[in-house]
Amino acid sequence: MSRWIQKGMSIPYLIPFIWFLFFLIIPLIWVLSYSFFKRGPYGTIDFEWNIASYVRTFDWVYLSIFLKSVQLALITAICSFILGFPIALMIVRATPKRKLFYLILILVPFWTNFIVRAFAVKVFLGDYGPINQFLIDLGWLSEPIPFTHHFLAVGFGMVSSYLPFMVLPLYSALEGFDRSLVDAARDLGARSYDIIFKVLLPSIKEGIQSGFILVFVPALGEFVIPSVLGGAKRVYIGTLISDQFLKTRDWPFGSAMTTLLLIWTFVALAVVGRMRRKRAKL
Repeated sequence: MSRWIQKGMSIPYLIPFIWFLFFLIIPLIWVLSYSFFKRGPYGTIDFEWNIASYVRTFDWVYLSIFLKSVQLALITAICSFILGFPIALMIVRATPKRKLFYLILILVPFWTNFIVRAFAVKVFLGDYGPINQFLIDLGWLSEPIPFTHHFLAVGFGMVSSYLPFMVLPLYSALEGFDRSLVDAARDLGARSYDIIFKVLLPSIKEGIQSGFILVFVPALGEFVIPSVLGGAKRVYIGTLISDQFLKTRDWPFGSAMTTLLLIWTFVALAVVGRMRRKRAKL
């Protein structure tokens, strides 16, 4: 630290380091240490060293919940890409004024609290929401359709919340795309299908990978949207972990699941990073 002060680097480097230490490193160490303890009576902690919580995580009940969470995160990432790619392409092709307007629209959801957005989706899909009321007013329905507490409702809420995280990396990659490649492909007689899948998408694969990571990683541990839109019957890894801390008060088991989820996420990110480095060397 004294060297930093001598070099005049204390303020720009020390403050982020302190923030990183107290709000990330220390909480992670705290969670890791609690995972090796045991739940005592009435939700207390018995500071007795054991790995029972980790052994319990490999029970098929919890493994199935984890696989279901991976499925939800993958579906969210794929649907976000399917919807986000044409949106990003539209923004890139727009005029400078419209481009700024579209980007502001993409960023507007970040101005609203995440929980508020989840409840807004619940109201939108609810029995008295605009969709059901519109269909009832047309005479197509006599009773509202129960959209909430269903996988489709959870998926809709996840995609609508994480779509901006896919659009922005795709927009950044498309903005730097050399459009002369498309003209060259057309001059050589390439079809639109070939231009998209053999020229455009391979050229922006870095943006696609970044978008998938930005959507998949937080979606894997998401607990607010499944809790609000899925109800108590739909349990995912994020809701299971939160229940261990807030309801059942089994902090060691919740810490063990959190640790394993972080390890799995870091391993996945390391694999993606290694694949990127190998492709960069080619």
